[in-house]
Amino acid sequence: MRDLLLLFIFFLFLSGCDRSEKRTFDLLITNVSIIDIENDSIIPDQFIAIENDTIRLVQHMEGLGDYSSRDTMNAENSYAMPGLWDMHVHFRGGDSLINENKRFLKLFLAFGITTVRDAGGDITPVVMNWKNDIAQNVIDGPEILSSGPKLDGKNPAWDGSISITNSEEVRFALDSLENIKVDFVKIYDGSLDANTFYEILQQAEIKKLRTTSHVPLSADLIKAIDLGLDGVEHMYYIVKAVSPLADSLSQTDLGYGMMPQLINTFDKDLAQEVYTKIAKEQVSVTPTMHIGTVLGGLADNDHASDSLKNYMGKGIQKTYRGRIESAFRAKNSGSTMRQDLANLSAKMIVPMYRSGVNILAGSDSGAYNSFVYPGESLHAELEELVEAGLRPAEALQTSIINGPKFFGLEEHYGSLEKGKRAHILILNANPLKEIKNTRTIEMVIKGTSVYTPGKLLKAVKN
Repeated sequence: MRDLLLLFIFFLFLSGCDRSEKRTFDLLITNVSIIDIENDSIIPDQFIAIENDTIRLVQHMEGLGDYSSRDTMNAENSYAMPGLWDMHVHFRGGDSLINENKRFLKLFLAFGITTVRDAGGDITPVVMNWKNDIAQNVIDGPEILSSGPKLDGKNPAWDGSISITNSEEVRFALDSLENIKVDFVKIYDGSLDANTFYEILQQAEIKKLRTTSHVPLSADLIKAIDLGLDGVEHMYYIVKAVSPLADSLSQTDLGYGMMPQLINTFDKDLAQEVYTKIAKEQVSVTPTMHIGTVLGGLADNDHASDSLKNYMGKGIQKTYRGRIESAFRAKNSGSTMRQDLANLSAKMIVPMYRSGVNILAGSDSGAYNSFVYPGESLHAELEELVEAGLRPAEALQTSIINGPKFFGLEEHYGSLEKGKRAHILILNANPLKEIKNTRTIEMVIKGTSVYTPGKLLKAVKN
């Protein structure tokens, strides 16, 4: 009898331990279908457990009874997807536009963009402060990965850029960027000559700094890749590399005036060689398709009724005039270069992707880029990639998987799995069936912060 009593007490002790050790999380998302971007599939009836800024568990709903939480979100009939990455944005316009740029932060979140790659501007100290404040949850916004100021030649095209004309200035500039802890180096082709461009790449490679660039049209893309270039912004430079006239036109002073000849001499076989080289060397390409479409149609399309224009500050809207005037000059001259480039670029997307090129989704949104609205334009970019021939899952990979890959951050981002960052979108519809369903955002979750698009947009407008 005494032994039975002791056994009974022992079992009571064990059951008490089970109850006391029932794990409690900060947030549980229940009854959700998880979108597996990499495998183009849906995993139904799941729950996601979040603690601090990290996903701690992803399991079938059958196991939910073993856990509790401080907050619970029932996401029945909804889909969960990792937050979007916009891999080409700009914060710029000088001190007078700082506050208007800051409004972009909530606008990005409202459209489900939880990380942005800032590709250079003229308010770097402020952007770096925002980056730190966001990381410390002082202000709301996407994580920012920034290049700081761009590197350009003797007469930089953009305010805030660093002028470089020789090897010593390259060393000083790269040291300066390291000191402010940039995440990568952005090179611009405003007045940068080929030799100085190559020197930047060589010194950056020694310092193990990631580089991405507008490639000077006097330079050779393949040589730049051999010297360590990690990324190419926009399709101009890929189009140049796949034309047999590339070498001869590099010796001219035509600048972007060479583009019609390059477009008209596109060589499919040469293109495949270039794609294979780019993929082998793990160079990323950010096509920025949507901005090409928008800027190409500025002279014909009326944006007066754009609903998102109301979320742009008056100062930002004033910066749009330059692009608009340029579009009318091009139309009056009979130029169709932008449209022709957009058409050719669209034809190149699928062959590049199938060749293994790390294509990045980037909007190029920000001041001076007329009617390319922060947040919304990344969705438009994904839609253009699908229109070019990618499956919805493949287009999503260019943002959600390839963005982290550029920075070597695959361990922390790219999927909804244990140990990954808790950057999660709750959608009302499945984007694997229709890419426009990325716009059906119900909730944006960043760590333990939960946002609704409506409240974020209201805060931006106010």
